[in-house]
Amino acid sequence: MNQPIKTAILSFGLSGKAFHAPFIQLHSGFELTGIWERTKSDSLTIYPDIHIYRSLEEILDDASIELVVVNTPTNTHYDYTKKVLLAGKHAVVEKAFTTTVAEALELKELAEKHNLKLSVFQNRRWDSDFKTVQKVIAEGLLGEIVEAEIRFDRFKNELSPKAHKETPGPGAGILNDLGPHLIDQALVLFGLPSSVFADLRMIRQNSLVDDYFEILLYYPHLRVRLKSGYQVREPLPGYILFGRKGSFFKPRGDIQEANLIANHTPNLTDWGTEPISEQGLLHTEIDGKIIREKIPSLQGNYYDYYDGVYHAIRQNRPMPVTAEEGIRVMKIIDIAFQSQEERRVKEYRI
Repeated sequence: MNQPIKTAILSFGLSGKAFHAPFIQLHSGFELTGIWERTKSDSLTIYPDIHIYRSLEEILDDASIELVVVNTPTNTHYDYTKKVLLAGKHAVVEKAFTTTVAEALELKELAEKHNLKLSVFQNRRWDSDFKTVQKVIAEGLLGEIVEAEIRFDRFKNELSPKAHKETPGPGAGILNDLGPHLIDQALVLFGLPSSVFADLRMIRQNSLVDDYFEILLYYPHLRVRLKSGYQVREPLPGYILFGRKGSFFKPRGDIQEANLIANHTPNLTDWGTEPISEQGLLHTEIDGKIIREKIPSLQGNYYDYYDGVYHAIRQNRPMPVTAEEGIRVMKIIDIAFQSQEERRVKEYRI
């Protein structure tokens, strides 16, 4: 039997505490060995048997560590991940992958050169709402999709206390924060677009970075709209799909984030099960009959991402989200900023 993958996490803020550590701990193929906390030791209250690292160098010098989760601010991803790979360790990198396409390409090439596994943590692929939308499309319940909208909205007037999110510079702003989720989901559902148009704004008082975006992805017979903003008190459906046979409206109903923030421990039975009230509405034609009914949601579980990471490292399979997929998301972000600056549609080039 393979030994558990000894894993270190580079931060114990919301990301480390809620999205990474619980699922690493849950999976028998991993051992949560340590966490980088510069001055505090908060993680010991939950994981008393782990090691507290006081520097990145301590982790890099620990030969027992096989996998490092780079979940620090976006503007550190390139530097830290490069050091992790050069130390001979596999890496999981939080979104946004890096701050430039060139940085992402370099990390991919470095991982391949050293025969290491590198993945971007696009956990929203394992949300219950997205998995349900995938199923509806895959089963052809709407026919050919002609228009789609994916939203991720919040209502928040105050600025984030995390300075790296609100200070103008590489990696800051909503397009780098929530944009990777929506872009990745669109690419999983529909593939690469032919061109892109973006409208970015600052709408909160005193905001210095983009906190609203609308991105249009153009396909030969399809338009996909991605929207996100911080001034949406009453949520709209997270997913709106129109096809030649019918429509599907799905609330953004995944409950994992709320439960993780509330310190609920994930499991392999009913974790990520949406309430019935969040079911999507399907209005379409099946076998000549018009139906309009609620569709049961699939179960979501971020455990499945780390299960994919385990099999990638131990059985040499592809990572559940590859570096190449991360690069494609970065390209869309890059083109979106160019489109905003030039106020025109920009071609997507491979």
